[in-house]
Amino acid sequence: MTFKVGLLGLGTVGTGTAEILLSPAGRLPLLKEIEIYRVGVRSLDKSRTLQIDKTLLTTDLESIVNDPEVDIVVELLGGLEPARSLILKAIANGKHVVTANKAVIARFGPEIFTAANEKGVYVLLEAAVGGGIPVIQPLKQSLGANRITSVMGIVNGTTNYILTRMTTEGADFGEVLADAQKLGYAEADPTADVDGFDAADKIAILASLAFNGRIKLEEVYKEGIRNVSAADIAYADKLGFIIKLLAIAKREEGSTEESDRLQLRVHPTLLPKSHPLASVNGVYNAILVEGEPLGQVMFYGRGAGAGPTASAVVSDIMNIAAVLKTETVPIPHPLISCSHQHYCSVGPVEDVVSRFYTRFLTNDQAGVIGKLGTSFGNHGVSLESIVQIGMRDNLAEIVVVTHDVREGNFRAALDEIRTSGAVDSIPSILRVL
Repeated sequence: MTFKVGLLGLGTVGTGTAEILLSPAGRLPLLKEIEIYRVGVRSLDKSRTLQIDKTLLTTDLESIVNDPEVDIVVELLGGLEPARSLILKAIANGKHVVTANKAVIARFGPEIFTAANEKGVYVLLEAAVGGGIPVIQPLKQSLGANRITSVMGIVNGTTNYILTRMTTEGADFGEVLADAQKLGYAEADPTADVDGFDAADKIAILASLAFNGRIKLEEVYKEGIRNVSAADIAYADKLGFIIKLLAIAKREEGSTEESDRLQLRVHPTLLPKSHPLASVNGVYNAILVEGEPLGQVMFYGRGAGAGPTASAVVSDIMNIAAVLKTETVPIPHPLISCSHQHYCSVGPVEDVVSRFYTRFLTNDQAGVIGKLGTSFGNHGVSLESIVQIGMRDNLAEIVVVTHDVREGNFRAALDEIRTSGAVDSIPSILRVL
């Protein structure tokens, strides 16, 4: 039995995927039953390192999703369009889909999975989160017996690389970003990475799987790392912390199956140096899952790159092929399909309870610390520490760390402080895990 694959895109990941499928020797025997039937590319004249029969190539992408001979469409184009439209056309034509496109799934997942369930086909997306780290299927299968309470992780390699270098070199964000762009670790337009959009896409997908419901992407709170300074990293280090961009999805305290509410957020966070995620450096990703009765389990590895991502893509192709070989298994197979229909309830960020690190610049005069303490006290914010560090730009620098506090109360206290004349500016506000 042979399964014919229509590959959309022959970029970095597409080439890596094709290399695995064209060289199945030494791998699982099932790979020998998977054939690259057609490949959609932007240009037929582009020079390629991949040794592939040029008669398989076409610039007519729609001809692939419409071809009755194609069993599985593998979408590796990236971007929203034409990827979304091609995925939907493939589904309408009864084809199974494998994609690495987290942006399309995070924004149009409900539309895509509804269409797939109605048509009786699969859409698999292991490569959309964490590159080669197997986390999507484990959330569907291996961890399915657990009641997941939280999923958090470092899911963007670019920001982790930048923060790692800022930490080891004492450099500021702009300097490291420029170097990362020269080295190819950051895009010319780094917005999706450094402003948290990429991580928000990924945590929306993980939350949907972990909590068995659909997620509205706009309900994921996000902050990026542009405002993290070398000073903050140095102060965090003295306090026993590392700063990481975390993507967090967790059940709120007191949630029940009948009244579940989630927290969904992406933001830079001070992590204790003893935390499992604190030692994840460079371009590596890690996802920490906690549930009952499991406890904690962490998935760690390279979050991007041709090899790791192609590995995840091919594993999805093989999963579909394995199910199709077993004719007695009904479609949709309950362990690889996404059949949930309801939307998860997501609480506002103002209700999140967290610790905070805040750095103030104030005029060097008596009573400033007292004024800060009074304003915080007026809004029920309990302080763990408040320390005058020294002088910066002729202003006194004060660092405050709070105990757990509702974010809305903390923000109200900051608003009062800003209008009180007690501070010149508040250059840094970071959450503490």
